[in-house]
Amino acid sequence: MSVPRLVKAPISLVYDVANDESHEREYHSLSEADDDAIGQWLKLAKAKGETSESDPIALKLLVELHRKVDNLEHLIKNEKPSRIGLSSSAQIESIGFGFFSLEDEEFQPSVRYYGRITMPTYPQREIGVFFTAEDEKLAKIEKIHDRDEKEWDAYVTARERVMIRELKGNE
Repeated sequence: MSVPRLVKAPISLVYDVANDESHEREYHSLSEADDDAIGQWLKLAKAKGETSESDPIALKLLVELHRKVDNLEHLIKNEKPSRIGLSSSAQIESIGFGFFSLEDEEFQPSVRYYGRITMPTYPQREIGVFFTAEDEKLAKIEKIHDRDEKEWDAYVTARERVMIRELKGNE
């Protein structure tokens, strides 16, 4: 196997060996996390063309503010999102298109895992992934939702740009 191109990116990961139907259920529920009431309303309004004269950035910020208020309400009521317990946590050191590498050697090669990655983007959220360990540190993402994959790839591209700027600055 050729070594994938990776760039530095500090990201948190919690994971466990994928062997349970609950992992599959949580994976699907994480993709539906944005299908809350305000998200559904926005999709419906866009479909009807009611947002054509609205500023898309202001609309997105307003929706995110509404979600933050909802999150505060859940916090005050001591309601927590139902997430399954995953046995291990690690720090991702570097990422690439369809791959990531850990800081420490924690994986068992050729084992399939399920994990939640906390994306350091706005809005910050967790994405569910199934991945297979290529070796003790390197993992290949096997299953990720389309929207999450686009966000992952955009983040990889942004990190590559940062790295290029840093290299140009050192010359």
